[in-house]
Amino acid sequence: MKLKSWKSYLTGALVILLFSGFFAGEDDVYFQISKNIDLFGKVYKEISLNYVDNINPEQFMRAGIEGMLNTLDPYTIYIDGDKKDEIDLITSGKYGGVGVSIGVRGNSVTVVEVLDGYSAQRQGIRIGDEIITADSVPITPENIDDVSQLVKGEPGTTVNLTVVRNEERDTITFNLLREEVKVKNLTYYGFMPENSSNAYLKLSSFSRSAASEVLDALRELKAKKEIKSIVLDLRGNPGGLLDVAADICDKFLPKGDLIVTTKGRDDTNINHYYADQEPLVGNARLVVLINQGSASASEIVAGAMQDHDRGVLIGTKSYGKGLVQTITPLNYNASLKITTAKYYTPSGRCIQKINYSENNKVITDADSILSSKYLTDNKRAVYGAGGITPDSTVEYKIDGDVTENLLAKGMFFKFADHYYYNHPDGSFSLMKNDKILSEFEKYLKDEHFEYSSDAEKSVNKLIADADNKKLDASIRSELKKLKEQFSQIDGSEFKIYKSEIIRELKAELAARYLGSEGRIEEALDNDPQFQAALSVLADTTLYDRLLNYH
Repeated sequence: MKLKSWKSYLTGALVILLFSGFFAGEDDVYFQISKNIDLFGKVYKEISLNYVDNINPEQFMRAGIEGMLNTLDPYTIYIDGDKKDEIDLITSGKYGGVGVSIGVRGNSVTVVEVLDGYSAQRQGIRIGDEIITADSVPITPENIDDVSQLVKGEPGTTVNLTVVRNEERDTITFNLLREEVKVKNLTYYGFMPENSSNAYLKLSSFSRSAASEVLDALRELKAKKEIKSIVLDLRGNPGGLLDVAADICDKFLPKGDLIVTTKGRDDTNINHYYADQEPLVGNARLVVLINQGSASASEIVAGAMQDHDRGVLIGTKSYGKGLVQTITPLNYNASLKITTAKYYTPSGRCIQKINYSENNKVITDADSILSSKYLTDNKRAVYGAGGITPDSTVEYKIDGDVTENLLAKGMFFKFADHYYYNHPDGSFSLMKNDKILSEFEKYLKDEHFEYSSDAEKSVNKLIADADNKKLDASIRSELKKLKEQFSQIDGSEFKIYKSEIIRELKAELAARYLGSEGRIEEALDNDPQFQAALSVLADTTLYDRLLNYH
């Protein structure tokens, strides 16, 4: 072959090699995306214009977006532009509002917390106030989500809230000024017990200011006296920002320790987070409290402390969310929160409980989540998948069915409102347990509260069945005697579970008389997990044994 022919041949071959990637085959991901966007657009347009009934184009598209995202995990979501405050709250811990938290109590939408220093508190909104309208819109448990959108808004604007208060059903309308509300991540800190050298930190979320709040609290406490031990309470903390969780670990771990590793869909998307400063409280013994409500960033902190044997974990198994989300801005003020990585604790374990890629036809090349054994720095065995198991499991549960029934029906909450209304100048510290319990029993009778255990309900069902089938009279008689016996047992349950009933009563009353911090202090006195933490911290031998120190 002539030299010129060889040159032409080579040039042609190079052109084919260089440009072959631009001619997409059926398996090329970019071709697939382009093809299916075209199909989706045409289906959307045809249905919107030609369906037999009129279609709302915006809602129809939202349904399509939600349908796609529902094939993934529940943390990958589309956020409308009118819910921008949710993004602000996730990222900055701030929103425009009046400073109240609301919840459903019985059949009413009720104020369950009033934040210090904002317009709701300054103008006299109280815990227990039932919200009946917001800017003239009637509010019910069915449209509780609308309350948030109505009450929140641009700082400097106002909102009218109409509430019903106390047994006289007084109706009061408040014209409240919206302000920039900063949600506290650290909802409580102090020495607990009061005269001890044990610092208690209740961390409820991980928004942007959480690490600085923890740092300021530790500095303030250290200025008062030496901190010999710490209880970091992450129970019920659903998580937040990953880098903030890493920053909080900095306050406890030695400089250079690995905190967490995140891994995306390929090997180029791996990030390591290390402690980059000397710890503020490196010598203090540490207990971290966790439970089923501790998730995401809470598990990053708990996992780092456990894997480096920095502290003892006490409580119950955590939630098991080992996925990392990134918020991507879209057009029209909308956003997409998308899962972009899994995180791994220093020992290498992923604690994600549910594998959303398993048996999922949409996801290809699924990454398995292993429940293998891993080792901490001190060679203690820990396991991946299914959340973080504490070093010492201590349950905090309601033992009495009657107590659960009272909680479910909001009777503790309602009684606290009733009692505070009738004793507004009362002193919480002078309250006698027996007197409070006696008044509570009277209140339950006045409210016609009735309680039947599951056993009594089963007997009632048997009696009804026996009557319908016209069973022998002697059988029905015996069943009715059994019911009377269960009724007597159910009546005595109030005395059997007296201590936990008083515990719930006092916590609600403390919220009315002493505020949210007073409620926390009162609850800790009867908190088995916190008391277990104090016991472990006081016993150096036990503390070292749990962490496998030699």
